[in-house]
Amino acid sequence: MKKPLENSQNNREISTIMKTLIKLNIWSVIFLLMAACGDPNGLEGKKDELKKLRGKQQEIKQQIESLEKEIAKIDPEFGKANRKSTLVTALPAKQGLFEHFVEVSGSVVSNKNVLISAESMGRVTQVRVAEGMNVSKNQVLVSIDTEIFEKQLKDLETQYELASTLFDRQARLWEKNIGTEMQLLESKTRKESLETQIANLKIQIERAHVKAPFAGTVEKVLTRLGEMASNGTPLVRMVGNSDMYIEADLSEAYVGRFKRGDGVLVHFPAIDMSIESKVRSIGQVINENNRTFRIEAELPRVEATLKPNLIAILRLRDYRHENAVIIPTNLIQKDNIGDYVFIINTEGEEGTATKIHIQRGNTYRSETEVLEGLQGNELLVNDGYREVIDGMKVSIVDAKL
Repeated sequence: MKKPLENSQNNREISTIMKTLIKLNIWSVIFLLMAACGDPNGLEGKKDELKKLRGKQQEIKQQIESLEKEIAKIDPEFGKANRKSTLVTALPAKQGLFEHFVEVSGSVVSNKNVLISAESMGRVTQVRVAEGMNVSKNQVLVSIDTEIFEKQLKDLETQYELASTLFDRQARLWEKNIGTEMQLLESKTRKESLETQIANLKIQIERAHVKAPFAGTVEKVLTRLGEMASNGTPLVRMVGNSDMYIEADLSEAYVGRFKRGDGVLVHFPAIDMSIESKVRSIGQVINENNRTFRIEAELPRVEATLKPNLIAILRLRDYRHENAVIIPTNLIQKDNIGDYVFIINTEGEEGTATKIHIQRGNTYRSETEVLEGLQGNELLVNDGYREVIDGMKVSIVDAKL
């Protein structure tokens, strides 16, 4: 209970301040009356006078606010009576499933994206495909001149006929105990050697007709009719429409967070399509240049045409909490103690803003998990959260309940 002397002192201070307020208001009225009276200087003079009065009005307003604060410090009841509530909107905290995902950019890779080269030497006699053409397995793509091989084959076949005849005759004589065993073995060896040479030459002729190793699409034709080709000369680039996967590089910060078989959501921005997939392999080596490791995801068959090197965005879940408290990230503020938010203790359409310090967990996109400080049933200050202070009266408008 206050002493009489202290009450008297406070009353005198309040009386002094109130007298000052009355004087300020009187001066405001005088200035306004002066503005109402005519100005002999005309329109420009009136504008100048109005400008001065507005300056005085702002100065008086600041002095009034300063005096009100001084009075509120001395007399709390006066402060409560003059305190205006701030208009805010409210947003409830959520409680439920919170998931955190790692998003990384990758691309489609095909095991059937190959460069087909010549396996024999000669002039290109036929180019049987064009870029963009779909071809089947073992379809001839390019033919190389085989005239030399065919002449050699004809000569060897003639020699083989003679060697075969000689061997048959020698075998009949040997059955009759005529001739030597060495003569029989020599004729047999000659015949078998020619058989081997003929088989090898036929393989060379077959290889001169370059065929598709799998069904797919001709991506690029790298040779022209009449050009010379030799072993290893690139002729055609082919891409298969199957056996594709998605490849991406992950930061070493995520080592150990994922394993084979984990679910992956893949989005292809170019064609605006998303599919669900799984991790099929994880690299075991860190790239020393960019500190990343390789991760591959399966690419299931889909109706849309997916091409190698198509950009893909992979979303991999690395955190999940079934019953988390979730709030919008933008409502979190920071002071010298830590993170905090404002909640509303409601009293009808009005309430009081209360500052609550929190411990935040993971953040994904625009939401943050709260580990400590909130229960999940609080009403948060949404619009206007930067204008309120702890204990301030607030009026809720358009509350999003």
